[in-house]
Order: sequence, then structure tokens, then C-alpha cells
Amino acid sequence: MNMPPAVLVIDNLSLEFPAWRSTAKVLNGVSLRLHPGEIVGVIGESGSGKSVTALLSLRLLAEHSYRVTAGQLRVLGRDMLAASEAQLLKVRGRDIAMIFQEPMTALNPTRRIGRQMLDVIRHHQPLSKAQATERAVSLLRDMHIADPEAVMASYPFELSGGMRQRVMIALAFSCDPPLLIADEPTTALDVTVQRQVLLLLREKARARNTAVLLITHDMALVSQFCDRVYVMYTGAVVEHGPVHAVMAQPQHPYTQGLLAALPGQARPGAELHSIRGQVPDLAELPSGCTFRERCDKAMPACAQRPLLRGHGDHQRACWLEVGP
Repeated sequence: MNMPPAVLVIDNLSLEFPAWRSTAKVLNGVSLRLHPGEIVGVIGESGSGKSVTALLSLRLLAEHSYRVTAGQLRVLGRDMLAASEAQLLKVRGRDIAMIFQEPMTALNPTRRIGRQMLDVIRHHQPLSKAQATERAVSLLRDMHIADPEAVMASYPFELSGGMRQRVMIALAFSCDPPLLIADEPTTALDVTVQRQVLLLLREKARARNTAVLLITHDMALVSQFCDRVYVMYTGAVVEHGPVHAVMAQPQHPYTQGLLAALPGQARPGAELHSIRGQVPDLAELPSGCTFRERCDKAMPACAQRPLLRGHGDHQRACWLEVGP
């Protein structure tokens, strides 16, 4: 069976933030694919480039604050790096939508939920106010909200964190976009509500064949909800593959360290594992493998930057030999 064309294609993308007397190299040759109906996780520590990749996909980074030095980024075949502001206004919401980490800051606190939803729906679809209202109520009901009319009449601060995130998911699906990016969508929620929200997100994505890019720092969350995963470190992909393969046999020492740090891996009463050291300064990245100063398996070959290699669709950027 042939794989459908990718919704999101990122090829060898490099980006830097110019700063006074220095330049932060935030993305360094990132390549990524996302197909219809897939839920793909992007994971890594703070500073790994996850959120920058997500924001650049919608061109939400402040203009003139960054430079793309190499690579391509396409959504549904459209060159997002060359798109005009007028084109972006049509693409955002219709072709690609985003769920942000904290809905309280993403939603307008001075406007009722219903007004915000109607503005988004009517901007992209030729619906009357009554039709848009019916659509908004239906979307909220799809989010298992018992009284959608009451939520429509509420301000964001009158809703719980979990309810606000359900509203954000409803907004994201309001125009049935082929691509949805969720940037740490459940960080501010407790564990029970987190699972409910993610199950809803997966349910709606599967029903609409929507591709989802899930940005997170939580390996356990990725293992439960994603089909494939990209592991990022210092702005580069260091391992990627099917979730079951990466979780069962992580091939890069960084991925191994992230998995070893999961609470379930520690013996009762034992100290929780952590990766020693810190992420290097992006303005002064070491040559070769940027993880080698934190890696217990570093060797002389690590002075040269490793390229992604492996067998099939599970690959890692590491000089270690890890099997056939």
C-alpha cells in the first residue's frame, strides 16, 4: 500500500537567532515527515528546538528575529518560508491549526468563548451567524462538554484549565485542518484531566484523518498516544522511528537517558536517574556530536558529527554500533 503524500515536510532545516555578539543556532539540519492520520511526537529537553520547529511551521516566530540558513518547510506542498502574510492568514486555521501549552494565554480573556469561536469559524467558512453558532455548539459537544451553551456564554477565566483546553481543541478542529500541532498541550493539567484531553485529541484526529504533531517533554505520553517519535537535541534529530521500536530498543544514548529517567524505571527507594550536565549553549555548540560531553559512551569518533543511520525507519545519529 502506497503511503499518502506527507502533510508536513521539513528537509534539512537550519535556523539561527542573531543576538548581540553571538548567534544562537537553534535548528541544525532538522528533517521530519508527517502523513495524514498520523500522531507523531517530538521530544527533547528545553532548548532542543521542539517549539521553534512548531512555531516556524505556522510562521509564528517574530519576523526579522531569526534567519533560516538552510532547508525547506512545506505544508500540503506550500512553501511556508516563502508564503506572504495574506497567504498565511488563509492557511492558519484552515490547513494548519495549533493548540498551545496554556489556553489561558491563547484565548482572549476579554471575550466570551462563543464570540471567539464564531470569529474563527466564520473567517474560514462561508457560514451565517446561526450556522456558525450551531457548528460551535456541536464542536463543544464533541469535546464531551455537557452544557456547551453555558461554555459559549463564559469568559475563559470562568472555566477550569481542562475545560479551556477542550475549547482550544474544539477551535483547532473547527475548520477540519489536515495538520494540527499541539505544543505541550497538557502541561498545565493534572494527570487525570491530561489523559482525558489527550484521548479526545486522538479520537477526533483519527475520525478526521488529521495529522498531529505532538510537542512534549514526556516520554510516557509519547509511548501512549503517538505512532512515531522524533527525539531532538540541540536543534537536531538524534533518533526517530516507530514508537514501539524506539521505546523497546532506544539506540541513541540521549534517548536511553530520557527513558531511564522515567519514574517507573526506578526501583522503590532508589534515586531517580538523570542525564548529567546541561544542554550546551546554542551560541557555542561543540563540534562533532553535541551530546558527547554528557554521554557515558563517548569515544574518539564522536569528535565528528554523526549522520542519521540505521535499518529501515528506525534511525539514530550516533557512532555506536547497536545491532544488525
